[in-house]
Amino acid sequence: MRLQQVLSYVRRAIDDYGMIEEGDRIAVGISGGKDSLTLLYALHGLRRFYPKHFDIHAVTVDLGFQNLNLNEIKALCRKLELEYTVVETDIAQVIFQERKETNPCSLCAKMRKGALNQAMKDAGCGKVAYAHHKDDVVETMLMSLIFEGRFHTFAPVTFLDRTEITVIRPLIYMNEADVIGFVNKHAVPVVKSPCPADGYTKREYVKELLRRLNQENPGVKERMFAAIQSGGIKGWGEHTHHTAET
Repeated sequence: MRLQQVLSYVRRAIDDYGMIEEGDRIAVGISGGKDSLTLLYALHGLRRFYPKHFDIHAVTVDLGFQNLNLNEIKALCRKLELEYTVVETDIAQVIFQERKETNPCSLCAKMRKGALNQAMKDAGCGKVAYAHHKDDVVETMLMSLIFEGRFHTFAPVTFLDRTEITVIRPLIYMNEADVIGFVNKHAVPVVKSPCPADGYTKREYVKELLRRLNQENPGVKERMFAAIQSGGIKGWGEHTHHTAET
């Protein structure tokens, strides 16, 4: 997939849900994975011609795993002339050695978000862009349905009351397959997650389930996405611009 196609998906999502305002300073959370790097390329490309002027600041929360090499990402940010902050933490040690969590993902996500929020506030950013794509939207809805018994997923734009940070998700119209296509075509420097829990989660189970459903019933993912847009989930509706979350 070419960058132009990525930009067209991203611009449509940003316009539909009013994600960017004039003068925004947006932090982009960079895990090193394919999704966050695609988002970085997209926002960098969009900034050149988008009618509302905005700045972006890349941030990586280093969880403290020994074998995380960020050199290529640092080089990429230099090439794109973007500010890049790496936040050093001991989250991995707390979760895997001190607390020995059996279900580490939710505590890790909470601690990671806390570190990211602090770093972006230090950098003067009022918004943060998360790299959730269409598959993530539908998978989250299925997880909510299967494990919690409710029809719910995250919103395109979320204002976090407690921290006064706005979360935007510009990749929501992109399929994961599109992201993979873009990354392969442009030799994006993806960093493999060093987390020992990577690939063994409830989300992986639901991802596989959705893949099978879509294989046996072509178009089912698109129909589920359409159901989310029209199903009354907070923040999706008629291209609503904000939903609050504490």
